[in-house]
Amino acid sequence: MTFQKRKNQLLLKNIRQQKQFDEELIKTQQEIQEETLKNVGRELHDNVGQLLAFATMQMNSVSRNATEDLKPKVDNASDALKVSLAEVRALSKSLNSDVMQNMGFKATVENEINRLNKSGLIEATLNIEGENLTLENKKDEIILFRILQEFFSNTLKYAEAETLKVELNYTPKALQIKVADDGIGFDLKGVEQGSGMTNMKKRAELLNAEFNLKSEPDNGTVLTLSYPYRNA
Repeated sequence: MTFQKRKNQLLLKNIRQQKQFDEELIKTQQEIQEETLKNVGRELHDNVGQLLAFATMQMNSVSRNATEDLKPKVDNASDALKVSLAEVRALSKSLNSDVMQNMGFKATVENEINRLNKSGLIEATLNIEGENLTLENKKDEIILFRILQEFFSNTLKYAEAETLKVELNYTPKALQIKVADDGIGFDLKGVEQGSGMTNMKKRAELLNAEFNLKSEPDNGTVLTLSYPYRNA
């Protein structure tokens, strides 16, 4: 009995150590990814954004001196540059965690929904209920948003969906999030657990958030998250 007790204690210790190691590994991967995305966001804003802004100014100058037959084409090119510049700026905000922390979770999600609508790839809506609370833990805001981004990305890549609906419900004890698309769906039992789905689950575990993903062939996909508020 003493041997068995010691054996069980050792097994429990090993399980706790493995769990701690897995959590630290996920956190490290998250930090590396965030730093990479932050750098990409800065490059988009500072370099690509500046180039597009300069090209827009140049095109406006050309438009003022263009002949009547060329002016419509020049104006169309100028409008396309303006749309591209707005897209780059919106994308840089969604990639740079520093900007996200300043904007807050709600504003960041709104920015992403607007970006999706402007892309013309899908019709996205956002519904917010309850008192809009500012989450005290800014790192949690980033992780929550990355989970949503992963779902959005999978919807655009694979779902063949026409609409995407996002609901944020601020209850007294938790933030309830629901995201649903009307795409082709898939069989959860038969599908291979890819990196996208695994990333979403692991990130939810870091937040102690309840994670549930439902999907059926020809019946869309629904993600629900229940995030208990945590101190910074």
